[in-house]
Amino acid sequence: MITQTSWHDDWSGLRVAVLGLGKSGFSVADTLKELGCKVTVYAKSTTFEYRELMRVIEAKLVLSDDSTGLDEKALEVDFVVVSPGFMPDHPMVMAFKKANVPIYTDVDLAWRLRDKTERVAKWITITGTNGKTSTTELTAMMLHKAGYQVAPCGNIGTPILDAIRDPEGFDYFVVELSSFQLHYLHQINAEASAFLNLAEDHLDWHGGIEQYFLDKSKIFAGTKTAIIYNSSDSKTLEAAENAVVIEGCRAISFSVGIPSLSSVGFVEEFLVDRAFIDDRDKTALELATIEDVAEIGVVSPHLLANVAAASALARAVGCDAAAVLEGIRSFRLAPHRIQRVAEHGGVLYFDDSKATNAHAAAASLGSFENVVWIVGGLLKGIDLKPLLMKFGPKIRGAVIIGADTQLLEALFEKHLPLTPVRVVSGIDVMQDAVLFASQLASPGDVVLLAPAAASMDQFKDYVERGQSYQAAVSNLAAEK
Repeated sequence: MITQTSWHDDWSGLRVAVLGLGKSGFSVADTLKELGCKVTVYAKSTTFEYRELMRVIEAKLVLSDDSTGLDEKALEVDFVVVSPGFMPDHPMVMAFKKANVPIYTDVDLAWRLRDKTERVAKWITITGTNGKTSTTELTAMMLHKAGYQVAPCGNIGTPILDAIRDPEGFDYFVVELSSFQLHYLHQINAEASAFLNLAEDHLDWHGGIEQYFLDKSKIFAGTKTAIIYNSSDSKTLEAAENAVVIEGCRAISFSVGIPSLSSVGFVEEFLVDRAFIDDRDKTALELATIEDVAEIGVVSPHLLANVAAASALARAVGCDAAAVLEGIRSFRLAPHRIQRVAEHGGVLYFDDSKATNAHAAAASLGSFENVVWIVGGLLKGIDLKPLLMKFGPKIRGAVIIGADTQLLEALFEKHLPLTPVRVVSGIDVMQDAVLFASQLASPGDVVLLAPAAASMDQFKDYVERGQSYQAAVSNLAAEK
């Protein structure tokens, strides 16, 4: 185990293996070299830029993730820092476990090193199957409007160790945590934490829904002030009920409906707080209106839930109502999250490439009346039958893309046999998908990219997939 608990402890000479060399993996290696550790990075592949950077910081790079290259000497390290891409049963992870080498994440390391500057940031942590990034960014915006220096980080944007090493320091880190990071995470003590929702996702990585839930539930462990759960999601409540937290920590719910006592939710057109006011048993504090929320994007139950959760987190750490309101009014969703792209011929085109699982796609499908759905990719072991059964009446047509086209085509044939379906593949997959979707759509319909699947079979990531969709929509408008 690492005995060092501070940036100012002596880390020099510690031998560390880092698994993975992407943005977060390099930040780990760079930080450890700055601390004087002896670092070896293992990666199956990486970019020329990272190879050059490894040479600059004088860290050893082994371009392999094959455990057969781990001889007895290679296993003699003080600890391992693993990137989330390495599954728990990865041969290298298993080899280090067998050698009884402690395994950490960059988040563990950041927690120990958080006192680099005199201004030591408090942490707010957020997880959930969907909505993590939007809730993280919105919470950060509210804190910013309250006058705090804040960094959204973790599984989003800036690697957390880069934020730790900022010379000015921050008042708050708002840390998005994926289930992969939580699986490996040791003890931290966030000021407030939120578990937004739970639905089937990454079951191939975790080995099943129960382990996925257990890993997600670790978000609440050790929280100091408030744990935030979803009143409409029984699993997040279960996680809250079983959480081991610091004495005095409160359990607060968020809702898209009327809030109960100790909850943040909506009464008619108002977002209200019944958790962080003295007379919460008799009254509620108005925070914003639905009209304010509509400035962010399409008002869906998913967006309302994210706004309520972010507001609960901000209020938990002392933000006043004015800061919450200004945060909502100033915030805009990042691209590829139910993003309106264009209108052509009375048909609206929306990009929700970020909908990489069924739960996220359900939020998109539920936001519109009549949809031509562009769906497919890497399904990650998820069954989309419930989506077809729930939203079948509003699906005017479907265009199927990606690796699992046969499986999806069979689902539509069995459960929605009267729905027009086109299967698209090839180099110009998105261009053809948008063209066919436009042919299936009528005025008043929405052509929706909400793939309910990962993108790596055909695209670099969901961003590239969304950009490809938007370019295809632009080309379609130009051609017509």
